[in-house]
Amino acid sequence: MTTQKQQLKVVPVAGRIGAEIQGVQLRGDLDPEIFNEIQQALNEHKVVFFKGQNHLDDAEQEEFSKLLGELYAHPTVPVRANSSAILELDSIHGAKANHWHTDVTFVPEVPKYSILRGVTIPSVGGDTVWANTNSAYEDLPEGLQKLADELWAIHTNDYDYASFTPSNVDADGEKEALEKYRSTFSSTVFKTRHPVVHVHAETGKKHLLLGGFVSKLEGYKTSESEHLLSIFNSYVERLENSVRWQWTEGDVVIWDNLATQHYAIADYEERRVVRRVTVGKDVPVNLQNEASKIVSKQ
Repeated sequence: MTTQKQQLKVVPVAGRIGAEIQGVQLRGDLDPEIFNEIQQALNEHKVVFFKGQNHLDDAEQEEFSKLLGELYAHPTVPVRANSSAILELDSIHGAKANHWHTDVTFVPEVPKYSILRGVTIPSVGGDTVWANTNSAYEDLPEGLQKLADELWAIHTNDYDYASFTPSNVDADGEKEALEKYRSTFSSTVFKTRHPVVHVHAETGKKHLLLGGFVSKLEGYKTSESEHLLSIFNSYVERLENSVRWQWTEGDVVIWDNLATQHYAIADYEERRVVRRVTVGKDVPVNLQNEASKIVSKQ
């Protein structure tokens, strides 16, 4: 174990977010000191990348993920067969997640961490981009920060999937698979009230909590809400606040879900399969310690 610890190296990938951790094989019985170093790197860099983790199967991915928190099964999409909490994202069985989002913000208890494993990766394309929502907040002019501090947004899993439908979905089988995914994802429709700025439970930093599940800002007309959201989102999506990862099979990426947004780029033709485990849960609070809450569930 000492040899492994000496090999651990944290290499930043971009200026404001992201680092590759080298010299570690992830597993459920990882040395606590090594795990603590990974946790510290995750707090600092928001998203961490591991290459060469081909030894992991579904069960071992879940065992390692438990080190970060209790397994969190998706509220509406069934888990992969013979697993406890794995969500499989297969490009031939559903819509590609090519929009900026934070995972599962349509419920009050948002997962804290996501652990994603590359299983089948296209030879070209299929990168993922993550954004630092703290640096996005800090980039806002003071007046916009003060406005954002007071705002609340309604998040829901009931949204227009058509805008995220790949243009090359032509075959009847692909259309049927996509429609099945849509109906499953929104089989129960949640609406949740979240602060636009939440205080991170681990670091105490302020983060924008927005993304693709936001339907509108509370207290604003639709047109006003859209204009304000476009301004705030433009700061999240700035290249300066992002890191892009080019996948290879066996890569594992861990990100702080409540400190980031991410976007899976749909620029590939070959099959793409990744498997995600989410762990832990946190109810976001604003600067006044007011917590998120469910608006409706049906």
